[in-house]
Amino acid sequence: MSYETISKCAKDSAFVARVTACAAKEGVTLPETSLMWVIWPISSAGDIESAYASALAADNPNPGGDESVITDNMILSAFQANWPPPEQATIPQ
Repeated sequence: MSYETISKCAKDSAFVARVTACAAKEGVTLPETSLMWVIWPISSAGDIESAYASALAADNPNPGGDESVITDNMILSAFQANWPPPEQATIPQ
């Protein structure tokens, strides 16, 4: 695990767009607003972090947008594991 890799993944615009699309598909009313609650846990999921790190090491120019690096099923699984967020979090709907 690398905090640098997780940070890059969480800020990767293509990856963020894919997670937002996942949230919308899962019925989240305001997926872009709610994304802040899940992007970091999703980016730090073991399989996603590992795949992203491997893509960076291979000089992949678009690791977050490349579906052969991080599959939609990987994103969906991590999203479902982290949604809804803890009850103490206030989510704008």
